[in-house]
Amino acid sequence: MHTVPLTTPDLLRGALDVERTEHGLLPHRLPARARAQCADPQLAQAESQPSGVRLAFRTRATAVELDTLPTKRLYTGAPPRPDGVYDLLVDGVPHGRATADGGHTLTVDLGTGTTEHRPGTPVTLRFTGLPGREKDVEIWLPHNETTELVALRADAPVAAVPDRGREVWLHHGSSISHGSDAASPTATWPARAALRAGVELVNLGLGGSALLDPFTARAMRDTPADLISVKIGINLVNADLMRLRAFGPAVHGFLDTIREGHPQTPLLVISPLYCPLHEDTPGPAAFDLSALAEGRLGFRATGDPAEVPAGKLTLKVIRAELSRIVGERAADDPHLRHLDGLELYGPADHAELPLPDGLHPDAATHLRIGDRFAELALAPGGLLARTA
Repeated sequence: MHTVPLTTPDLLRGALDVERTEHGLLPHRLPARARAQCADPQLAQAESQPSGVRLAFRTRATAVELDTLPTKRLYTGAPPRPDGVYDLLVDGVPHGRATADGGHTLTVDLGTGTTEHRPGTPVTLRFTGLPGREKDVEIWLPHNETTELVALRADAPVAAVPDRGREVWLHHGSSISHGSDAASPTATWPARAALRAGVELVNLGLGGSALLDPFTARAMRDTPADLISVKIGINLVNADLMRLRAFGPAVHGFLDTIREGHPQTPLLVISPLYCPLHEDTPGPAAFDLSALAEGRLGFRATGDPAEVPAGKLTLKVIRAELSRIVGERAADDPHLRHLDGLELYGPADHAELPLPDGLHPDAATHLRIGDRFAELALAPGGLLARTA
């Protein structure tokens, strides 16, 4: 087997930064400067989970080995979470899947908010039976597990994939964009849409952390991209982070910052998907302890609808405000567009495919959302199509 240096240029895609650890390389989806500006452990966990990050290389190898060191999350009182999935694609077509059943564990007590970290050891994943011809191979890392890359080996030489001229799609959103409850890293809705449309994904879907943070906007400003989308709303409600007075200026500031680096790039603002929990009821959201007692994860809204006239945010309020803001800005920004999130997942979809925990879509719904986004936004003539 040939040992492949993980530092080979262009071998890792979808990450904005890479940290050297005692074991190997830890991909990050926010740059170090952004990470230094926020000490929130939720953000640290989310950005280190490599949603959309993949190893990509050109080879004749028929067998590939990857040593990884994942960090598993466990919730006290909740059922065990499934192991993260590694998807292997050959020339864009699924060809193998593996899980790493070892690694570190991080146990979270939802009642007290305390955590316990137990160290583990690296795991070797082996993919065999690959076609012996020259081909592009991608290994998509688990979207929901912090993953350190320890070593890569193959039974033939490996080189970086040459530039295929594909457009780079940069997306930011919440845990739904991150891929919560998707079946695998290529089955999160952004990955599904990107693979269908043939674009290169950089996914800044950050579970619990789509909060209009200025450092995220600056990271997007400084990241090369041909197409950009931002999905805004649900985290602002379930975190009860701001009121209507702050929301509008924060959206303007976020978009202004992106535009500093991408003045004419197609930019799509997506409003929230349908979520009965917060359509009319403000946040904050909280874990449903009665659901935990039954061994399942669930959420509830704890805000008071009577406070909406005083400026508390709901999903309906945010949809209306985003539509207004984009409409006003579009007069001076012809490359700015708006997509109502209800077109991706609305009341009729919820009746057929309800949100299992009250907040997040299931695996089948991720595929539906991804397919719809590919058609509405990434297809020729779609919302992210370039105009003269």
